[in-house]
Amino acid sequence: MGELKLTSQQAQYFEVKAYSQWSPYLEKCCLELSGNSSYEQSARQIKLLTGMKVSRGTQQRLVQRYEFSSGQVSHPVQALSLDGGKVRLRTELGEPCQWRDYKAVNLNGEWVGAYFRDNERLVDKVNQQTLEVSVFTLGDGHDGIWNILKKISNRVEILDWYHLMENLEKVGGSQQRLDRVKELLWKGQVKEANRKFEDWEHERVDRFKGYVEKHQHRIVNYEYYQAEEIPIGSGQVESTVGRGARVKLSGAQWKEENVPQVLRHRCACLNGVFTTLRLDE
Repeated sequence: MGELKLTSQQAQYFEVKAYSQWSPYLEKCCLELSGNSSYEQSARQIKLLTGMKVSRGTQQRLVQRYEFSSGQVSHPVQALSLDGGKVRLRTELGEPCQWRDYKAVNLNGEWVGAYFRDNERLVDKVNQQTLEVSVFTLGDGHDGIWNILKKISNRVEILDWYHLMENLEKVGGSQQRLDRVKELLWKGQVKEANRKFEDWEHERVDRFKGYVEKHQHRIVNYEYYQAEEIPIGSGQVESTVGRGARVKLSGAQWKEENVPQVLRHRCACLNGVFTTLRLDE
């Protein structure tokens, strides 16, 4: 006897997809688990939790054909952070691995999106949202980040405080001096901070002073901004997308054409799409 599949009329009655052998609940579980771990691990977890065997290959094919919802930003965008991540592309046996960049954006600390070689789509997604009169945009010191952020409407640019401190720590030397420079930068006093290095000539000092001078218009009064509950750090948006055993799974390589879908899948999980998904969706 052949396998039975629901007709369109039957599927409508039971509120499931027509001509599918998938239980909607099983599909939802597979998508949630494989968005946070490897396909192999997800297959083991599905077997343990449901008693159903869904192979890694079947789960991978499900992900590649699925149309992921990006979720919604529930409030007008007031804060935006942008960072870059890397994904390893599959290469021929014996050839060196290739790492390529993607960009990850976080809106209001509640919605995450990731885009592979598609900066214009990222910008369009942000500008299509309802934006506050002032949108506080955070990034590190890379020009590629700011070249994207400059296309965002209503932006107020802020250099990520934690990246700024990482660069300060690279200077080294007297901890007392570094602490004083940190205090001045915390209040946005860029010129005063750089003067603390006037009596020390060193390559690391010159590099830091150049970094600060380049971004001085983005170095704000962090103390005041924090008191007003305005974000001063990116919240490690890139590591949020790449963390765990998904995008940066040890040893994993991805076909270039599959990377955008893998990122959409990961972000759908982070945005809680499957935790609120109706079984008939």
